[in-house]
Amino acid sequence: MIETPIYIMEERLLRRNLSLINSVAQRSGAEIILAFKAFALWRTFHIFRQYISHTTASSPYEAMLALHEFGSPAHTYSPAYTEKDFPTLLECSSHITFNSLTQYERFRTMAADYNTAHTDKPVSLGLRVNPEYSHIEVDLYNPCAPGSRFGVLAEQLPQQLPADIEGFHCHCHCESSAEDLVDNLAHLEEKFGRWFSQLKWLNLGGGHLMTRADYNVELLIQTIQQLRQRHPHLRIILEPGSAFAWQTGPLVSSVVDIVENHGVKTAILDVSFTCHMPDCLEMPYHPAVRGAKTIEGTVPQGLTNVYRLGGNSCLSGDFMGSWQFDHELRVGEQIIFEDMIHYTTVKTNMFNGIHHPSIALLHEDGNLEMLRQYRYEDYRNRMC
Repeated sequence: MIETPIYIMEERLLRRNLSLINSVAQRSGAEIILAFKAFALWRTFHIFRQYISHTTASSPYEAMLALHEFGSPAHTYSPAYTEKDFPTLLECSSHITFNSLTQYERFRTMAADYNTAHTDKPVSLGLRVNPEYSHIEVDLYNPCAPGSRFGVLAEQLPQQLPADIEGFHCHCHCESSAEDLVDNLAHLEEKFGRWFSQLKWLNLGGGHLMTRADYNVELLIQTIQQLRQRHPHLRIILEPGSAFAWQTGPLVSSVVDIVENHGVKTAILDVSFTCHMPDCLEMPYHPAVRGAKTIEGTVPQGLTNVYRLGGNSCLSGDFMGSWQFDHELRVGEQIIFEDMIHYTTVKTNMFNGIHHPSIALLHEDGNLEMLRQYRYEDYRNRMC
């Protein structure tokens, strides 16, 4: 039995995704890079480097991880840079995108001075633009919602861009389809196409879930090819996060106790939704549980072996439900949450000092390599 809790990433599934992503890049002519905000397990980067060359960062730490662990400078974007951090970002980045014109004005001289001193590896500057249009329905994840703090509006741009602005960055997807890209791209070109002739690159951001089983990969490739035909001088970049680690492994937990209140049975686990699966509560969505049927809404009368699953923190809302199992759950048995690699290991926390899940890589030969196990010292060091 595997000691729980533990995230297990499967190399075979990871390589499946990477092969598809590499194929899309080759056929479409776009560069596809890894977004650390969704996945940043650096001890797996040796696998990624066999398929892709670059990554995207949103902070100095991510940019340093790109340069020092992935081995190439980052495509960097952040809502706001500071004088303290910007020199580090220049050292660790090949591209830096500004969220606003005021941020650009604040740091343009520093960037110019750096490029003058580093003509062998200059940093390409860009602006994030906001097309004010997106198919994302959950406002928590919608960067184009009214009043968004992300990106420059078309009405705010001068007709002639500053000479050192070489690219636009746009992000308006979240686990979205190729059909969404077609529609969003039409709005992007309508709003900002007049400036494309002044650019060298166009970054279409993340959220392109091309490794999902029902994703229309051929439409994605065709759409990028047609975009490049319309604007042959533009280098097209995509930076998905979830697509790389999509369905590459589970979070394995164990039942610690079973409690009942007014007919509701809750299996309390050695993991926490708020600590280890935060998107389940934020989105919210019911994760798939191996061997169980998800029940949405009110539980029908007469169903047996129906359980809420509860986390082991003291947050009242640290539970989800309900799932129907084919047997009565027992203390000690394992509960396996499917597809728990992306947007988990990068967002987990140690609220309540709860034991952090170990992280392992299941190699293609069946060997389970433990990448990280957490101890009291990890919690203590975080709390200073």
